[in-house]
Amino acid sequence: MKQKRLIMRSSILAIIAIALAYTFYSNFIADRSVAKAGELSVNFVLNDLEGQRIELEDLKGKGVFLNFWGTYCPPCVKEMPIMEDLYNEYQEKGVEIIAVNAAEPSLTVERFVDRHGLTFPIAIDKGRDVIDAYGISPLPTTILIDEHGTIVRVHQGGMTDQMVRDFMEEIKPGT
Repeated sequence: MKQKRLIMRSSILAIIAIALAYTFYSNFIADRSVAKAGELSVNFVLNDLEGQRIELEDLKGKGVFLNFWGTYCPPCVKEMPIMEDLYNEYQEKGVEIIAVNAAEPSLTVERFVDRHGLTFPIAIDKGRDVIDAYGISPLPTTILIDEHGTIVRVHQGGMTDQMVRDFMEEIKPGT
């Protein structure tokens, strides 16, 4: 009888250990990102803070610097002024910045934009549909898309001045 209980308890502990290992792996280790270099980008439609419609498909022919961010994310806050500094220069060269906020309240995002004097298009992904479609985790994540709509690079984490410039050069049309 004692041996049966030992076998039963050991089996239950083994099942629990396997379930915990799977949960840990799927939540923290497995790469769930959908966006991968060499694949076509996923089209989306969002409205920017001024109510203007942004559809990724409409930007074909331009390089797209697609940045997913949040106001609560220190690396995001650090890279926004860098992106702003390069926005006009690279917009003239055929590169568009689209900053997609991770479902924060409009007032929070608008105050952030005003405080930092940001002029590039910023949209709020209220339902996190675009974030889910691209499999974005963690913030910030930047996806570089060439003029043909192909993902050139996916960068997770903060960026330096030089990285932002290099990334924009990488997706500049005709490069």
